[in-house]
Amino acid sequence: MSTLTQRSSGLVQRRTEASRSAAAADRDRGSGDEDYEPRRGDEQDEDDSGDSKETRLTLMEEVLLLGLKDREGYTSFWNDCISSGLRGCMLIELALRGRLQLEACGMRRKSLLARKVICKSDAPTGDVLLDEALKHIKDTQPPETVQSWIELLSGETWNPLKLHYQLRNVRERLAKNLVEKGVLTTEKQNFLLFDMTTHPLTNNNIKQRLIKKVQEAVLDKWVNDPHRMDKRLLALIFLAHSSDVLENAFAPLLDDQYDLAMKRVRQLLDLEPEGESMKNNTNELLWAVVAAFTK
Repeated sequence: MSTLTQRSSGLVQRRTEASRSAAAADRDRGSGDEDYEPRRGDEQDEDDSGDSKETRLTLMEEVLLLGLKDREGYTSFWNDCISSGLRGCMLIELALRGRLQLEACGMRRKSLLARKVICKSDAPTGDVLLDEALKHIKDTQPPETVQSWIELLSGETWNPLKLHYQLRNVRERLAKNLVEKGVLTTEKQNFLLFDMTTHPLTNNNIKQRLIKKVQEAVLDKWVNDPHRMDKRLLALIFLAHSSDVLENAFAPLLDDQYDLAMKRVRQLLDLEPEGESMKNNTNELLWAVVAAFTK
């Protein structure tokens, strides 16, 4: 997994002025938040944003959007973390929607990474990728752990009998979702030996709102307590870091703002998932995914 001291060479370089993002944020003020509003029957973990359905993004879509190069329309070739990061996003997204949970810890208090993932509800989510992952988890006996599911859904297994769990073309499928929501467009780009489908950014307002939301979470709206933070936003910060795309959100910041933001991200990364998962109003599966990426 990536660390805060490692920098992918494909990431955008940090600029020393914030005028571009600030101007975009000012234009977007009043347009509402882009968070996904769970469907009826889903677990509601955040307030209704009042935004249109097309601009409510899942955790997977938000992480991919942070990693995509705006003009080129693809993620960095050097980023080998985003694949597993997106699978972690799926597990947390399903947990926040009330579909998954961890088994009981028992009298001997199993660790988060030793506990199995249990299907709490198999009601369709309306998202093809999420429903595909949910079906795998529901149909698998005996159940698997969070770490195992991240590896299985990524295809990172040495067991040929479990290769069918791999979710294929995840980035392309997520990008097509964003195209349908009016965030990206589709183009063909020639790379000498082959043509590749790319998805350049077409709606910069949505991405700027996403970047602003991440920045404010560790700057202006920092609460210094993960349990007072919105669960979806907390998960986004952890998973964007695990996917090696969090740096992209902080690139427009001034130097002092950047240093403060990274200091607070380190505070979150230094938390002990086992202890945090035992506190009130928490989601154990969220912290199990965090533990899988930070162990």
